[in-house]
Amino acid sequence: MKKFQVWFAAVLMAAGLGLVAPAPASASYCGLAWGSLEKSEPTMSTGKVTNVRTGQHYCFDRLVIYLNGPVEGYTARYVPTVVQDGSGFPVPLRGRAFLQITATAPAYDDGGNSTYNPADRNELANVGGYQTFRQLAWAGSFEGYSTIGLGVRGRLPFRVFTLDGPGAGSRLVVDVAHYW
Repeated sequence: MKKFQVWFAAVLMAAGLGLVAPAPASASYCGLAWGSLEKSEPTMSTGKVTNVRTGQHYCFDRLVIYLNGPVEGYTARYVPTVVQDGSGFPVPLRGRAFLQITATAPAYDDGGNSTYNPADRNELANVGGYQTFRQLAWAGSFEGYSTIGLGVRGRLPFRVFTLDGPGAGSRLVVDVAHYW
């Protein structure tokens, strides 16, 4: 009887410490409750694309598209192949999944002068060492739309939002989670 009581006490202590019963499974990573379906706002923006940057965070990798005015419209979605604006030619990207991000804003001013002209259309930013991003490429700007192809390591959840600033400008932000 003494052995049973000792064994029973050990099982109760282990259960109390969470060693026997597993913790409940979480449906999201880092508390992120994003999905992988298309996100869009169809309004045309009055700002022009001026820059693109990336960053790494603990739970996600981030793409930021800078405009010199308000961001009012965008579309971000997973596609089988990212295509160039105007021509429809495929944009080759590294990765196992591809996000096509389109800002409803041109990368040229009213006189047709470029407001964003990347030095290397195939490598907008060095994303070597990022957990999720594999490649960021320029797909062009045509008839008021500017498109970026983002190669990622898999079809992971993402979110899209806008931020005001700096100054009179604004930013279109795309975060892609590291895990589900």
